[in-house]
Amino acid sequence: MKRRQFAISILSPIALAACSGGDNEAGSAFVPTAPSSSPPAPFQATAAEALKRAASYMDEVVSYRGGYVWSYSPDLTQTFGEMEAKRTMLWLQPPGTSSVGHTYLDAYHATGDERFYQACDRTGKAVAAAQHSSGGWNYIYDFAGEESLKHWYETVGMNGWRLEEFQHYYGNATFDDATTAVAAQLMLRMYLEKKDPLYLAATEKAIKFILDAQFGPQFGIADGGWPQRFPHNPNAITSMPLPNAGQLPAGARAGMEDSDYTLHVTFNDDVMGENIKFLTMCVMTLGRRDLVPHITRAMDCMQRMQWTSSTNPAQSGWSLQHLSRETNGRPAGAPAGARSYEPRSLATHTTQTNIQQLLGYFTLTGDKKYLSQLQKAIDWLKSPSIQLPANVATLNPLLAGRNVATFIELDTNEPLYIHRYGSNVHNGAYFFNKDITNTISHYSSGRSVDTAALQKRLDELNAMTQAQIDAMVAKSPLKVTAARALPKYFTAIREVDFPDLFEGAVMKTPVVPETEAKTIVAALVEGKYWTAPVPEIVNPYRGNGPTTPYTGTAYRSRHVGDVYDTSPYPADVPPDIAPYVKRDKPEFITTSNFIARMGRLISFVSPVV
Repeated sequence: MKRRQFAISILSPIALAACSGGDNEAGSAFVPTAPSSSPPAPFQATAAEALKRAASYMDEVVSYRGGYVWSYSPDLTQTFGEMEAKRTMLWLQPPGTSSVGHTYLDAYHATGDERFYQACDRTGKAVAAAQHSSGGWNYIYDFAGEESLKHWYETVGMNGWRLEEFQHYYGNATFDDATTAVAAQLMLRMYLEKKDPLYLAATEKAIKFILDAQFGPQFGIADGGWPQRFPHNPNAITSMPLPNAGQLPAGARAGMEDSDYTLHVTFNDDVMGENIKFLTMCVMTLGRRDLVPHITRAMDCMQRMQWTSSTNPAQSGWSLQHLSRETNGRPAGAPAGARSYEPRSLATHTTQTNIQQLLGYFTLTGDKKYLSQLQKAIDWLKSPSIQLPANVATLNPLLAGRNVATFIELDTNEPLYIHRYGSNVHNGAYFFNKDITNTISHYSSGRSVDTAALQKRLDELNAMTQAQIDAMVAKSPLKVTAARALPKYFTAIREVDFPDLFEGAVMKTPVVPETEAKTIVAALVEGKYWTAPVPEIVNPYRGNGPTTPYTGTAYRSRHVGDVYDTSPYPADVPPDIAPYVKRDKPEFITTSNFIARMGRLISFVSPVV
């Protein structure tokens, strides 16, 4: 859902989604590597010392009470999460505080050095302090208190035109962007490490939050799903302003089409998959077999929610969100619109993700119902009418390299493309129609979908014999009878997926040559911290933007509006209008770059082969 901003490195942020298992002592945390009887290779010791210097600087100098945002100017006078942040704030949303905590714990596992555990404990306590009373986490937390956080929402947040989730203070927690899942994983890992009761309490609160938020049987088709936010705020917005509506093109649609989207069953950003993976981790490590029925209900909900058009049976897939209850005459389970640039439609990227999830659910359970409707969805993704035209790069360079439209209108099976008019949140708005040109840049109207890979995997699973299925399910993490440990590392390897959770699975670290390790160590500024060029910058908050109409086109396909818009935008591709000018990417201390470089050094110092 999100795009990275001022404080984010050009290196990809690390997704911390779940665990593998089966290669450690049952029921315990990973045991840090014991000192070898023979000394390590000379540069491994140097790299380990560099790891400690970098971690100590981040912990002692960069963090605020153990918490992190996403990026910092080297003098720490500027701090940014997804938007401009106060120094007293921390960002839970990856690659923020929880992600850095996982990195410290990985470094502890690699070296056995207590300094890394101390850093992780300090960060873990910051995450625990940020835990909402309900048990989940919001994107952000402010150590200065709720009034300071509300002030941020009322100023910086509300003027981020494209960041609608930050325009309103809800005072609750979110599943979006794996915010709660990654924080909950850190609490679980920290408890398993040294059995600190503080982390057990935080883990149990997180489990309770996920179960409390899950829609129950009274919701029928929505039973087992999760909303985007919880507990529900009765003051959640039900529509977005539509100022200067006369600027809408004829036939265009606009606004939140299905009211308060925080109540819908959410598939966006794989909310369901993230929750299932965390609950599965708890089954594996804590012996919480009472969670298995909740996991099964969630998997069944995703399978039931596959929507097929009654007037066009070839159209079959999922939306970003689906109604959890009858709304404005539309039944529960119907595809729903969400934010004002997410129209009521089927979403091709969400459909691809859910197909992949259901393929995984079959491997976890051996239940062929999870495969039974997938051919319809794959066939739909192959539909000629949803493919982008061959000359798409000429028609719309923003869609170059994509093969299908993102949003597909219900029943007609025709693409919908997202646009906007105006210059800020106070005089402009998003809308959608069937014009492929001049789409918005921050939320692509095209996607890359690999139907051949989906088809290949479905065919492989359908061809399995019953004996093969039985053998596969016997190793499923949902079938464990004795607790298993989590993997050694969470940040040094790719994102964990269901195959990594099976008994005997081992996630190997990448091979990091000594030459690369030396380059990473040499890049430490003053031997203490890394910087990296950040691709986006922001306008400082200067008050609410003008409401007078803006009829130009300078902002329609840019990440940012006028100078009152606090949304981040690419430094090297600003709007083509004064006072914007192209700038060099500034060098900042970024959590994503820190995590990436630490991960490479960890893999070099203590690889899993």
